[in-house]
Amino acid sequence: MPYIKPTERVDLDTTTEFAASAPINAGQLQYVIALLITQYLGKNYRYQDLNDVLGALEGAKLEFYRRVVAPYEDTKIAENGDVYNVTRAS
Repeated sequence: MPYIKPTERVDLDTTTEFAASAPINAGQLQYVIALLITQYLGKNYRYQDLNDVLGALEGAKLEFYRRVVAPYEDTKIAENGDVYNVTRAS
């Protein structure tokens, strides 16, 4: 996942610095992701490269859910109550 060695991060950190500003909506975010994928693939790619991109996207999605979405949802459950806290009839 995104937990690469700090020495590997140095050059990659500058890749995420955007010219004017960071994306401010979902369309812009998808555009930036597409640019990164296009840059990664280049012009001569193989099926393995496409599979690698899909795996990286899925891994990033799952890690985002685990580290950001789930804790957010847990906070909201504590604030508003759990909709799945239902007793089933036997």
